Amino acid sequence: MRTQVVIIGGGPSGMLLGQLLHRHGIDSVVLERRDRAHVLSRIRAGVLEQGLVGLLDAAGVADRLHREGFVHDGTNISMDGAMFRLDLTALAGKPVVVYGQTEVTRDLYDARAAAGLPLIDNAEGVAIHGVDGDRPEVSFTRHGIEHRISCDFVAGCDGFHGISRRTIPASVRQDYEKVYPFGWLGILSETPPVSHELIYAGSDAGFALCSMRNANLSRYYVQCAAMDRVEDWTDARFWAELRRRLPGDVADALVTGPSIEKSIAPLRSFVTEPMRWGRLFLVGDAAHIVPPTGAKGLNTAASDVHYLWQALVQHYCDNDSNGLNRYSEQALLRVWKAERFSWWLTTLLHRFPDQTGFDRRMQAAEIAFLRDNHAAQVAFAQNYVGLPY
Repeated sequence: MRTQVVIIGGGPSGMLLGQLLHRHGIDSVVLERRDRAHVLSRIRAGVLEQGLVGLLDAAGVADRLHREGFVHDGTNISMDGAMFRLDLTALAGKPVVVYGQTEVTRDLYDARAAAGLPLIDNAEGVAIHGVDGDRPEVSFTRHGIEHRISCDFVAGCDGFHGISRRTIPASVRQDYEKVYPFGWLGILSETPPVSHELIYAGSDAGFALCSMRNANLSRYYVQCAAMDRVEDWTDARFWAELRRRLPGDVADALVTGPSIEKSIAPLRSFVTEPMRWGRLFLVGDAAHIVPPTGAKGLNTAASDVHYLWQALVQHYCDNDSNGLNRYSEQALLRVWKAERFSWWLTTLLHRFPDQTGFDRRMQAAEIAFLRDNHAAQVAFAQNYVGLPY
């Protein structure tokens, strides 16, 4: 088999890249280790920057998003029961859109199927060959049969545990990592959201986040110990702990119900450099991870897609490889800014095991400065709605 670009990973970044390339007449094959049902069962965040919305428009897959997505002009910050609102649209000139990552992925799968584009699922044992030369190949096994695809370029969109990053020799890449001493316990419940905008809450008991998927589907999180297991948390314990961390009036308005999904996510900041080796390009979680506090995971992957899509179009349509040569540099400039914002917001709102009284006072002072200072609010809003590509 022969194609121009092999995309490893059928998550939203890989599928979005494939759809954008297709719209410019560039052929690709997507390889995914699992089947569609498994990919669409993953519950992920759903706060979309306008840059990502624009990419979905360019890919021709945003119709349902515009019908069903929720435009959020603001967000709420609470510390020790006192809450204030930041008007994102007034401060940064644009809102965010709440639309579940699962729905983004579903729209992309439907578009690829409608266009009859190749998507190979259940691809096991994927290996990347020759990307440091002129004739890359990708091999894999499907249903016990070995296959090999020759290509011009490989896009590694296969996540933190995928093969793409590990294909780059350790002598070439440099990894930077911070592991946080806690996780997020998240539940999905068929209940009306407690607020029509997100609430980020810090308290002596720890962090909490109130989010939503639609008018009757809520997504809530509480900070938990790194060693906690889902089995340690009954629904009753979760709701009690969430109430304890929210302002009194919000807690009183909270509608509870059985969880329909419950999971714990560890928190880490991670970046590998460079994001290119020869004809292999890393995209999204394959190259970087952010704690979910700043809602930057999918959005940062989308900015990688933007730079790589533009570079490949420039290469194939204009015979200009400057964008490919600058891909890692451009992507990392924005990645590190998103890492900074996510690290800062995580540090601001969570309780750390070794936190001192001085540390708590610094958090309170930082929150007060954000609440009272217009310039700080503008900086927050610009980062939250997404820095320009």
